[in-house]
Amino acid sequence: MKRILRILVVAAVLAALAAAAGYYVVLSPNTEVNDDARIYIREGDRFETVLDSLQSRSYVKNSTTLRWTAELKRYSGKVKPGCYRIEDGMNNNDLINLFRSGNQLAVHLTFNNVRTLEQMAGIVSRQLDIDSADFLHTAQSRELQQELGFTPENVIGLFIPDTYQVYWSLSPEELIRRMAAEYHAFWNRERTEQARKAGLSPMDIAILASIVEEETILTEEYPLIAGVYINRLKRGMFLEACPTLKFALNDFTIRRVLHTHIAVDSPYNTYKHKGLPPGPVRMPSPRAMDAVLNYARHDYIFFCADSDFSGRHRFSKTLKQHNEYAARYHAELNRRNIYQ
Repeated sequence: MKRILRILVVAAVLAALAAAAGYYVVLSPNTEVNDDARIYIREGDRFETVLDSLQSRSYVKNSTTLRWTAELKRYSGKVKPGCYRIEDGMNNNDLINLFRSGNQLAVHLTFNNVRTLEQMAGIVSRQLDIDSADFLHTAQSRELQQELGFTPENVIGLFIPDTYQVYWSLSPEELIRRMAAEYHAFWNRERTEQARKAGLSPMDIAILASIVEEETILTEEYPLIAGVYINRLKRGMFLEACPTLKFALNDFTIRRVLHTHIAVDSPYNTYKHKGLPPGPVRMPSPRAMDAVLNYARHDYIFFCADSDFSGRHRFSKTLKQHNEYAARYHAELNRRNIYQ
């Protein structure tokens, strides 16, 4: 009887020790965080990669117990990509559950002042787990463009520059579809109606806004320049917009438009082709598009950079007045030895 009692006591002690060890391994606090602790897990990463990330930042005090817990919960086969925030004092169970759940943290995606899809691809790849070549390939997919209602020429207008909260691990197609949703949110009923009253489509507004934005560094001039171009459209005139030539020539460093530039054979040459070009010459900002929607009503047909090189422009109702302003500006270009 005493032997049986001793066995039971030993078993109870061992069970208690096992329970204590189990508590220590699984439920004892095991993280130490003094910053905005974020762990980025890529598609295809294994537990060892996750553990290396935690150890390299000294977020885990005991990696051995974390490894045991991961094995116990069979996490190695359930690694989910994403951005995860580690909190101070998390135990191994909570940490593995967080990674297994896929309950990742949204991150900020910010883009502005973008001219090409290639530039956009680089911006995306620096902020999200998306390869720039994969993004570009997806954005240039004719099938996806057609489904979303865009063309190769105007698809850059799909992207509305801003800051968005997105998941770090989303795919290129998921990102583009998200941007398409944001595009339609921007082009709400009010803006669409404003465009209609101006006799333009939302993409027409985006194209004009991209030209306006390239014309001036002064946002207060946006509505004035937009008014000039809309006046030209209404009168059936050539837009004669220098930014469209620069886009056609793929050279935005041109400061002086020459006859050789005007001779370029391109649908973006608005000196030769009436109406709007096939697509935006850059990714238009919301501010520029709203300026076009609320363009200034005036009688100006021409504008020219001011000869004081302040960045401002001189606006004219007649060709005679415009030529006078243009002569002053060209004389100043000559004086500064700027010939191209």
